[in-house]
Amino acid sequence: MPPAIICSVLLNTGIHLQVDSHLREVLIWRGRPSLGEPKQMKAAVFSSTHTQPQLFLHVEDVPRPRLEAGHLLLRVVACGVCRTDLHIVEGDLPPLRPRLTPGHQIVGEVIEGATLELPAGTRVGVSWMGGVDGDCPYCRRGMENLCDKPTFTGYTVDGGYAEYVLVRADFVFRLPPGLDDAHVAPLLCAGIIGFRSLRIAGVEKGERVGLFGFGSSASLAIAILQSWKCEVYVVTRGESHRKRAASLGATWVGKEDEMPPVTLDRAITFAPSGKVVVSALASLRKGGVVAINAIHLDHMPAFDYDKLLWGERQIRSVANMTRQDARDFLRIAHDLHIRPNTTIFALDDANKALLAVKEETEQGSVVIVP
Repeated sequence: MPPAIICSVLLNTGIHLQVDSHLREVLIWRGRPSLGEPKQMKAAVFSSTHTQPQLFLHVEDVPRPRLEAGHLLLRVVACGVCRTDLHIVEGDLPPLRPRLTPGHQIVGEVIEGATLELPAGTRVGVSWMGGVDGDCPYCRRGMENLCDKPTFTGYTVDGGYAEYVLVRADFVFRLPPGLDDAHVAPLLCAGIIGFRSLRIAGVEKGERVGLFGFGSSASLAIAILQSWKCEVYVVTRGESHRKRAASLGATWVGKEDEMPPVTLDRAITFAPSGKVVVSALASLRKGGVVAINAIHLDHMPAFDYDKLLWGERQIRSVANMTRQDARDFLRIAHDLHIRPNTTIFALDDANKALLAVKEETEQGSVVIVP
């Protein structure tokens, strides 16, 4: 009797069908077909009870995630380091889990959960928005970035400072082929959120736009502004950042206590400082907008309403991003050949990578490669 021929099919629902062609039986179960012990992987883990300054993470062996319905298991090939990661490990954002693997600018390859749209080996990107409930009032209005029950990659669920990561299949993005892994990683949050900030500020072609702070996100936004024929005025405290802004063609670059030489139509603040927001507001024309690109501010100082806000000036916060923001920005980044400067750190050096972001010692973006 010939041996039975067995095939397995993984459906989008996470149901596996195993068909024995000799016995003509169908066995159905959910989850991964292997019932053995989970494989191990290396990950950088943050503990909410950590007390050692500058030693935010411990690199250790942990179980590799098990595949779940509607998800993909990715092999991480690069993960950008974002200032939001620093806010998490320094306690500016409240801990939501006792143990967490940060990282939300993930470039990965599909290894489990493949679909017709995303076959095994597909290179995809993952960002901060890792999922939404799809049914809250904001999701129904097309404002998924404000979802009442969001999933945040590397905050409410484990992220990409690891060798593997589990992500929702409907919150990944095919990546353009023209960018290598290390250079596309910073685009997946710093780039997308900078692009959304321009949208929130209502930037129009040919306007005068101020960028207050010039880290990774601002350095990616400037290329889009230049493609829109905007004049770009940069105010930032770091000398290396001022040099970087000048090298990228900013119209004018000044120190943190200097004001742009012209009145601005729009301004985007990237520094987590309320004082910077007030400085940006003081530079606006009537009817202008300040967009705050920060998930956390130290405080918002008092300011003179009559001089700074009256005249229909606006202050708007930038909260997360939508999947459409991501798709639109990645297309623009590909068309404009945006190539961020990057500095690479090994996963074992994840703490050094975070300190590089904190102390602003690197030009451009910081990326971890497992």
